[in-house]
Amino acid sequence: MRFLLKVIVNAVALWLTTLIVSGVSVQPYSSGAAAAVLTYLLVALIFGVVNAIIGTVIRIVAIPLYILTLGLISLVINALLLLIVSWISGLIGFGLHVDGFWPGVLGALVLGIIAWLLDLLLRPFTRRS
Repeated sequence: MRFLLKVIVNAVALWLTTLIVSGVSVQPYSSGAAAAVLTYLLVALIFGVVNAIIGTVIRIVAIPLYILTLGLISLVINALLLLIVSWISGLIGFGLHVDGFWPGVLGALVLGIIAWLLDLLLRPFTRRS
């Protein structure tokens, strides 16, 4: 249940990010509202898998860079993860499109902030009794 809620939160955060950042967009697989929602959920699922597998490995390997840059390297790493998701969804033929590295950095920053805020709002509902 928590995984599904996390995917939904990431999908909403991604949708809001595409409204705010001009270099980040999502191309649905067909026209219609249901196709757009399903595309956002699929991209959020891909982002979660990439972040869990590749992101974890990169963060472990980059621990010295985290220390050296006082954590600012996380902006670059999150942008690269967003670009990887864009590449994977491009292979599928629909989904996330990032125009370049700097829109990826801004998109990753906005996506992270929005997902964090939504997580804060939903935290009382996800706690175990």
